[in-house]
Amino acid sequence: MGIRTLVGCCGWAIKGGKQAYYSSLKTIELQETFYKLPKPDTARKWRESAPRDFVFSMKAWQAITHPPSSPTWRRAGIKVPEGMKENYGNLKPTKENFEAWSKTVEVAKAIGAAVVVIQTPSSFGYAEKNFENADKFFGDIRREGFEVGWEPRGSWREKPDAVKELCEKHGLIHVTDVFRWRPVHKHRWFYTRLHGIGSGEVNYSYRYTDDDLAKLRQMVVEESEDRDACYVLFNNVSMAEDALKFKRLLEAFI
Repeated sequence: MGIRTLVGCCGWAIKGGKQAYYSSLKTIELQETFYKLPKPDTARKWRESAPRDFVFSMKAWQAITHPPSSPTWRRAGIKVPEGMKENYGNLKPTKENFEAWSKTVEVAKAIGAAVVVIQTPSSFGYAEKNFENADKFFGDIRREGFEVGWEPRGSWREKPDAVKELCEKHGLIHVTDVFRWRPVHKHRWFYTRLHGIGSGEVNYSYRYTDDDLAKLRQMVVEESEDRDACYVLFNNVSMAEDALKFKRLLEAFI
């Protein structure tokens, strides 16, 4: 492929710690930032420990996308007062969500993130009110030196025109699992998160076969046309093994 293609994992999946990861892969999508944001100083140290050409991306803090009733909040260790719970999650254009985004931005700046991925849950499917909330939220958030990717789940897949409208209007990367859904908006960057092949939206126990990876390479080649870069992030139990196999496959064609 003639353009830059970066292969990595959603999390520090390589055995041996961060230095082992840096020597094996050239990009990562941080997951810690989704559950509970690290301090900017901690993120800065991660950046300083990495090679200069290493590329960080990160998931946006769940406070923006998932209501406090979501099971994922248990890992956050944050208590939300009962009267404020309705103000978090679901891309609501509230003071609390915008403050949560500002804190996400500070970490993104400290780590030098290339992409901040906003992954909305299946419960935040397509509805007129959800579209309005997303439109207002994406229109008002600031971004400093990074691109914003949106991975819509649930019934948005049945409304590709609505997804395309939001992505085009707000300059978003339409993040998908390319085995399930091709992006409907042509951003300068292609970004796919691979959750395992299966009938649902995720199948984390799935191991990608050689045939799967060959198909993936062909899809990435097709999606790379008229783009500046491709990001391929594995997000399954065997992500380290699968990412390294795919990286070797790409290198074989150089």
